[in-house]
Amino acid sequence: LFFPKQETENKLIVVAVYGRRPFAALAADSIPDINIYGEPGQCFPFYTYDEDGTNRRENITDWSLAEFRKHYGDKKISKWDIFHYTYGLLHHPEYRTRYAANLKRELPRIPMAAEFGRFAEIGAALMKLHIEYEQQTEYPLERRETGKLNWRVEKMALSKDKSQLRYNEFLTLSGIPAEAYEYRLGNRSALEWVVDQYRVSTDARSGIVNDPNREDDLEYIVRLVGQVVTVSVETVRLV
Repeated sequence: LFFPKQETENKLIVVAVYGRRPFAALAADSIPDINIYGEPGQCFPFYTYDEDGTNRRENITDWSLAEFRKHYGDKKISKWDIFHYTYGLLHHPEYRTRYAANLKRELPRIPMAAEFGRFAEIGAALMKLHIEYEQQTEYPLERRETGKLNWRVEKMALSKDKSQLRYNEFLTLSGIPAEAYEYRLGNRSALEWVVDQYRVSTDARSGIVNDPNREDDLEYIVRLVGQVVTVSVETVRLV
């Protein structure tokens, strides 16, 4: 049990596990969609609980902590350091390339790489960036506005060179940097996920309309686009 109560504080590392899509890892502080990568992922929390919501305990064992401290000769290493180290390692290009075949058929294994402190530091920065994506500053995209003010999204579309985003008939965003597409969650970049998911659609079987527009925050989606570009560019820099 990871979140026995709505207000429970916890952090998760969610990985793709079936190998039909490129490996991905994402941090979360709430229950993620079961099909977060377009197919089921597996969650590794920092804390676990009994079924009745009691007995909170760290999901990194004392044995693991002792092994890390012994290997690196550093008694100051904490379980949070190991958690952040793991997240940093899972984003490292060499790790993903070297173990690509393994990551397609089994859960990630975590080697003890050199420079533990650097991996933990960058892993912590990545985790904070990814969990707090809605609190990031917007990337300074160029805005071209035409006609009547309108923040409503029906279906966004990227230009062929992906440097522009047609938000709606009123707004076009341009100046999207190429590196924004280097941060990928499975088979698509984070920005492409937003473009695909934040659109009005109707379920063919139920007739239920999915509308991501927020009446209480009309500019949420356009702001989110800028924030996701910031997160993507900063992720690439950290990686």
